[in-house]
Amino acid sequence: MRKIIIVGLVGLVGLVGPLCAQSTDRGFEIAKNLEIFSSVYKSLNQNYVDDVDPGKTIKVAIDAMLGSLDPYTNYFPESDIEDVKMQLLGEYGGVGALIMQRGDTIMISEPYKGLPADEGGLKAGDIILEVNGESTKGKTTADVSGAMRGQAGTQVTLKLRREGDTFERTLTRRAIKLPNVPYYGYVGGDMGYIKLDEFTSDAAKNVREAFVKLKKEKPDMKGVILDLRGNGGGLMNEAVDIVNIWVPRGTLVVETKGKVASKNLKSYTRQQPEDTEIPVAVLIDNTSASASEIVSGSLQDLDRAVVIGQRSYGKGLVQNILPMPYNSQMKVTVSKYYIPSGRCIQAIDYSHRDAQGRAMKVPDSLKTAFKTKSGRIVYDGFGIEPDVEVEPEYMSNLGIALTQKMLVFDYATQFYRTHESIAPASEFEVSDELYADFCRFLKEKNLSYSTVTERVIDELREVAKQEKYDEAVEQQLKEMEQRLKAEKEGDLQKHREEVCEMLKGELLNRYYYDEGRIEGALRDDKVVKRAIEELNSKR
Repeated sequence: MRKIIIVGLVGLVGLVGPLCAQSTDRGFEIAKNLEIFSSVYKSLNQNYVDDVDPGKTIKVAIDAMLGSLDPYTNYFPESDIEDVKMQLLGEYGGVGALIMQRGDTIMISEPYKGLPADEGGLKAGDIILEVNGESTKGKTTADVSGAMRGQAGTQVTLKLRREGDTFERTLTRRAIKLPNVPYYGYVGGDMGYIKLDEFTSDAAKNVREAFVKLKKEKPDMKGVILDLRGNGGGLMNEAVDIVNIWVPRGTLVVETKGKVASKNLKSYTRQQPEDTEIPVAVLIDNTSASASEIVSGSLQDLDRAVVIGQRSYGKGLVQNILPMPYNSQMKVTVSKYYIPSGRCIQAIDYSHRDAQGRAMKVPDSLKTAFKTKSGRIVYDGFGIEPDVEVEPEYMSNLGIALTQKMLVFDYATQFYRTHESIAPASEFEVSDELYADFCRFLKEKNLSYSTVTERVIDELREVAKQEKYDEAVEQQLKEMEQRLKAEKEGDLQKHREEVCEMLKGELLNRYYYDEGRIEGALRDDKVVKRAIEELNSKR
């Protein structure tokens, strides 16, 4: 042992010179380039034809510098701190309404249940004309959203238009904390279901409470489904505490490794679990990222849950918030995380770029095999691969057109204003009569859209014209267009199931908010149905 230590020390002594030289060179390079940057800005400020806004210009420079590293390292001036707070805590001062832009107007797309906008009578489809007397014309959603936010307890006056009538509402802002668990309940009779939207503060507490309530309601609950689809992540400690609900105290969940040794840490579960035996299924898709991947990946590595859905996003990077001068902040990628098998799921290598400057995916040749607790093979470098894959469903051309033209939204707005109630969320379905009414509504709107096939025909016609084959193929192309037109006329029946799902979701959202939309969608959710089958097979 002593010989090894001595050899190590000798080697270290030999490295001291080069290391010091490297450090000095690097320090000189940093100082040199900072001096160049300072000189460039001073010269620009003195000589540029127009006045230069220092805050705006420097922010652009900082953003460009950080953008060359990875998408998650960001600078936030003092004016954007509320946005940082919302990202991390799911909390902000405002009225509690989602807004969107449509043409040159800003409108309410969804008032959140029980919050000032909802209590003040604002409805989806209301057009916002003014905020505190200032017109929204020419403003973006970010501009209007920023004007509507503010210190809790202060007031904001909105001028709105609904069906041609103009009215005002003065609302008192609150500290808005969006629910990270918008819904939990039972599916398939005796399977618990918990939907987690984001890993903001108290996410683990809320998931644990939901699980405890479900077990109390049905002590013989046969399994639980944790839905992380669409969940882009958040706080790592919340992910560790969620895993802790189903695994013993003292279990390693995630380890972070980076350049600064003090930021390297191993995170273990700290509390007594609620249940280490009940079958667990975790649902993921290609937008489940970061903390979602820690939960799904660690439960997979520990063989504690079956992961169902599509391959996850592949974000294995950890960020810290660092204070900067003048109340600004910087979110910096400081390390990568590794789940219990030892794998890192980071799918994109931001340190290497192609000829166009684009970050590259981790090549298959560099992917390494790891083993779960029971010896199953899993791989690093491309997100979390589900144990049970369910092919994603893609929206039809009709569905895309209805979404882009906001026709389902418009119909739901009209329907809500003329119908006082609908069936409970657990029972509501789009009837034949309602669907026929929607088809009549679309006819009045003269719905038109193009398909990929139509675009290919147009391209083929253009190529044929260039190659002087247009006369030879024009008749066949016209016949194809006629047959395609006839087929498109039947799209509303061909894609009826998809359109009904869109209608049901929008209507349930109007009457029962996000909770109702989620509950109503579960009955026809193919991934949830597959999860129920998997959990039943583990009894």
